Amino acid sequence: MYVFADKLYKKGEDEISLEVGKKQIVFTTTKNKNILDWLLENGFHESFIEDIKSEDQSVAYEENEGFKLIILKFFKPSKEDELLFEDTNIVLIITKEKLIFLSEYEDVTKKMVGRFYRRYKATDSIEYLTYIIMDILIDNTMGIVDFIDDKLEEIEDNIFDKEVDEDEIQKRLYFARRSLNRIAKQSVLENDIINKIYNHYPTAIRKKLKFEFIDLKEHLSFLINESKSYLERTGYLQNLLMGFLSNRMNQAMQRLAAISLIFLPLTFIVGNYGMNFKYMPELNWKYGYFYIWGINLIIGFLIYRWLKRKKWI
Repeated sequence: MYVFADKLYKKGEDEISLEVGKKQIVFTTTKNKNILDWLLENGFHESFIEDIKSEDQSVAYEENEGFKLIILKFFKPSKEDELLFEDTNIVLIITKEKLIFLSEYEDVTKKMVGRFYRRYKATDSIEYLTYIIMDILIDNTMGIVDFIDDKLEEIEDNIFDKEVDEDEIQKRLYFARRSLNRIAKQSVLENDIINKIYNHYPTAIRKKLKFEFIDLKEHLSFLINESKSYLERTGYLQNLLMGFLSNRMNQAMQRLAAISLIFLPLTFIVGNYGMNFKYMPELNWKYGYFYIWGINLIIGFLIYRWLKRKKWI
């Protein structure tokens, strides 16, 4: 667990104590019993606890007399593929003097603490620190979208490789589409939540944080537009891959047709001499066999040259 007050403290989950009248920012897990008990003892609604513990909970904003509950999403890499990102819940619980950050995953908490620490000032208000956390979350998602963009460029280059792996590219495009679709959907929901948060602040705080929240909404708008744009790009790349593979198949069929065209007249000649007529003058020629071979080679060579000029082979 990490606690920010005048500076950063790292403590075990059982060592934390939330002090009355003191500003504290706490980063811990959703299973921290001390924190959950403190919340219930201080008027936090029990239904909110269920929302905190449920990973199926969508982004949300709730508040009662003493607490604000914000649930957002953090996108983290999946072990299944580098282009697949899973969303996990980030819970922010805000009081007049406390900002509590909860996540199920320790690696997510550590990453958030590291980025938060670089921007934290003890003099900053709880509202401004809430903005910092939301900004870090959105910046993380923007980095993922940029990463997917770079990978889509690599995929586009790979499609034109001679040894293109169709199954691998299809799989990567599938995972990219899943990630981008999820990001676009969650970004739309988070944009609504941020509007609610801002509108529930007192007028003085809204004026003070006006440009910070404009920045958040601009970044979310960018995420929505870019993720949808890259979704369309994955569709284009799938069509490009299918077209490229179809073209390669057509070229292969063209070569087979060209080979068949070479042997078609030769097969006709051989078929004629395979008929069992009693009188076939060429059978009695001394060099008839070699004549037929010569005719076959000349015909085959002429057809080959013609196909070559037509670029069929």
